[in-house]
Amino acid sequence: MTQKMQYEKAYRPEDLTRFFVERSNAGDADGVAALYEENAVMAYPPGQTTVGRAAIRDLWAAVLANRPRFEPEEPLPTLVSDDIALTSTPPGDGAGARAQVVRRQPDGSWLRLLDQPEFRN
Repeated sequence: MTQKMQYEKAYRPEDLTRFFVERSNAGDADGVAALYEENAVMAYPPGQTTVGRAAIRDLWAAVLANRPRFEPEEPLPTLVSDDIALTSTPPGDGAGARAQVVRRQPDGSWLRLLDQPEFRN
């Protein structure tokens, strides 16, 4: 019997970005995938979409195999309407932005529903 890993939950939309950086830098693709809803959509790789938590997990396993290093980025102000929020961060190089639509879960935590990792001006 396999035991499912329990991850700290995001109780503020902005926590998702911090957890992403922590888990990515630890090489934890399962932990990154746990930040997404089951049917989430990610606009990555460029020009493509990755749909579903399992596919997002597989994508991040491949990306993290190269041991990239992610730096924390200061979040821009979050827009919240009921159980939906828009989070975003400016990349360190100042080019483009990153944006995510996140949804409050029944337990009060937040997960990513739509993820646009980067778009350029």
